[in-house]
Parts: sequence; C-alpha cells; structure tokens
Amino acid sequence: MKNTDTWRIKAILTGSAGNLVEWYDWYVYSTFALYFAPVFFPSDNYTAQLLNTAAIFAVGFLMRPVGGWLFGAIADKKGRKTAMTLSVLLMSLGSMLIAFTPSHASIGVMAPVLLLLARLLQGLSVGGEYGTSATYLSEVATANRRGFYSSFQYVTLIGGQLTALGVQMILQSLLTREQLYSWGWRIPFVIGALLALFTLYLRSHMQESTSFDKSKATDKKGSVKELFKKYPRAVLTVVGLTMGGTLAFYTYTTYMQKFLVNTVKLSIERTTTLVFFLMLIYACMQPLFGLLSDKYGRKPLLIGFGVLGTLFTVPILTGISQTTSESTAFLLILVALIIVSGYTSINAVVKAEMFPAEVRALGVGFPYALTVALFGGTAESIALYFKKTGHESWYYWYVTVCIFISLLVYITSKDTRRNSYLDKDLTEPSA
Repeated sequence: MKNTDTWRIKAILTGSAGNLVEWYDWYVYSTFALYFAPVFFPSDNYTAQLLNTAAIFAVGFLMRPVGGWLFGAIADKKGRKTAMTLSVLLMSLGSMLIAFTPSHASIGVMAPVLLLLARLLQGLSVGGEYGTSATYLSEVATANRRGFYSSFQYVTLIGGQLTALGVQMILQSLLTREQLYSWGWRIPFVIGALLALFTLYLRSHMQESTSFDKSKATDKKGSVKELFKKYPRAVLTVVGLTMGGTLAFYTYTTYMQKFLVNTVKLSIERTTTLVFFLMLIYACMQPLFGLLSDKYGRKPLLIGFGVLGTLFTVPILTGISQTTSESTAFLLILVALIIVSGYTSINAVVKAEMFPAEVRALGVGFPYALTVALFGGTAESIALYFKKTGHESWYYWYVTVCIFISLLVYITSKDTRRNSYLDKDLTEPSA
C-alpha cells in the first residue's frame, strides 16, 4: 500500500535523487565559470569575464518563474510525477548544449548566444523542479516528520553543488590548468546530461503522492487566477519569506567561490577544496534543523535566521574579505551557513503547508521562482558590479536589508506547522 514506510522511503529517495541531479546540472555552470568564462567572453579583465558569465547566470533565473508557473500547473493538473519527469528531461538538453557549444574563437557571437539559450532551458527546468519536488517530498512525509523529510529537498540541492565541486576537484587533480581552460570544463556538463537521463528513468517509475490522488478525485484544477484570487496573502508571504533567505543562500554558496578567488585572492584549487567541505557540513545540518522545526515549530527557526542574519551579515562578509587565513575564512563562512540553515532547512515545507493540494505545486513554485529570479539570480551580478565600481561593501548592506525585510514577514506570519493544509489532506479529499 502507498502508506507503508517502504513506499515512503522509496518515494523520498527517488524524488531526492532527481532533485540532486537537477541542481548539479544547474550549479555546475557557476562552479566551472572560472574556467570557461574566457572561452565565451574574451577579455583582458577577469572580473569583466566573470560579470558576463554571471549575467547569463542571472538571465537563466528569469526563466525560473516561467518554469514555476508551467510545471506547477502541470503538477497540479497532471500529477507531480509528470512534471518532475519533464523537468529533468529539459535539464539534460540544456547541459548537452553547453557541453558541445564551440568557443567564441570558432563561431564568434553565436557562442554566448548558444550559452544563453542553454541557460534559458535550464532555468525553465529548475524553476519547475523546486516547486514540484518540494511539494512531493512534503506530501509523502509523515505528519510529525515533515520538517525532517522535506529538509532533504535542500540536502540534495546543496548536494548538487557539492557534486559539482567534487567533480571539479577530481578534474583539477587529473588535468592541467591549461587542459581545464581549453576543454576539460566541458566534461562535467556531459556527466550532468547523462545523469539527467538516468534520473528520467527513475522518475518514470515513481508513484504519485496520495494528496494529488485525492485532489484529482474531486476534479478540482488549480490555476494562476485561482491562486491569486483565493490565496493572495499566502503568495505574498512566500515572496517575503524567500527574499532574504535566497539572497543569503546564493551569497554564501554560489557566489562565495568567486568571492574567495576574486577578493580574498585564494587559488581556484584551494577555494574548491574549502567550499567543498563547507557544503558537506552544510548539507548534513539540514535534517537536524528540520527535526528542530518538527519539535518546536517553523517560526522560531525562521526568526532566528532573520535576527542573526540582520546582525551578522556585514561583520561576516567584511571579515572574510579582509582575512588572509584560510581557516578564518572557513569558520566565518561556516557560521554564516549555520545561520542560513534556519531558512533553507524548512523553507520547502513552510511553503507547501500554506496551500491546498489543487494549487500547491503552483503556489510553492511560482512566487518562489519569481523571488529567486529577482534576488538570488542577481546576487552575483550585483556583488561583482559593486566590486567593479569600488564599493564592494555596499553589497553586504544590500543582503542585510533584504534579510531584515524577510524577518518582518517571519514575525507577522503564523507558524505553518500548526496551521498546515497538509494536515487537511489526511482527512479531506481536498482543502
């Protein structure tokens, strides 16, 4: 039967594995941008090259709201399984395109154009992946362990970046710097495309969630119109609670590798190793924070992130930028990641608990993707712009202000653990 522990564990493992591959494909771009930036954007200024690749990274985020809307609607109407299967197929196509796009020296301006097209496809895919996987993991979890089980959404999200860093470390040990800059950077994109095809097979055999089956039985179909008409407060709450968290997350994960190389002046190899172990610890922290939320509620963790993030973002980033010690940089980033875990570990389940089954994937995915596009996707570009203009510290204050705005939302919102639509799924066909 579907409600057995065996089915639940299999469903969570299948959903999580696919999520990891999706996010590996997404993050491998930023991880290897340090190597392929000169291939697509010839320039004498390394910061300018990184700014160009970061701009395309940000443009890819613009497709995430479209993906959140498209795949969210598919997930609510056709099923979580269908949406999750289609999203991973699209990610595979994007990775394969990047892997085989010729250099600027070979085809001129068409090289960055094809790179942009690939990122748009991947942005569409990952925009749909978050909402559907967060919804699926929350729906298959037991009522008293939703925070724990849904935390694996970010374990695998971080795991995707961790895997990308691991591949980078292996390639750095096997290839010379010249080989990595010339052609070695293409290997991880081929790996990503093949893994995505394997995930496509796994997801084609996964079972649907009980919540969707009950919603389907009532013949209720969610839509963007219904979402904004019936649940406008919940939509705005998703935007507010995501703003500071996603910006902090991308600052201390995706952008941090470039920050350590470009500002702290660590070597690419040392930076990769440092960030790898930080991400490993960070991933392990997520289920622990998820368990805390199951026991004490979601709201205390979110407020903790908001208060500590507001107070310590500027000191932490300033300290990292001024240190010459790898161990000091490691400890400062670790403290930051502990703080951010108050948001990342539970943000998926908090959003899922705010919407009924018939609009859940859409309600989770669309406003989240829109907010991530505006704040997470532009993090690198804004940070590098401030650095280029000689005002890098302005970025630290920008992150602080966004976290403070989210803190206001956390304080004024209800604790979703005690007011969850997921609980109604257990007793009603639809909420």
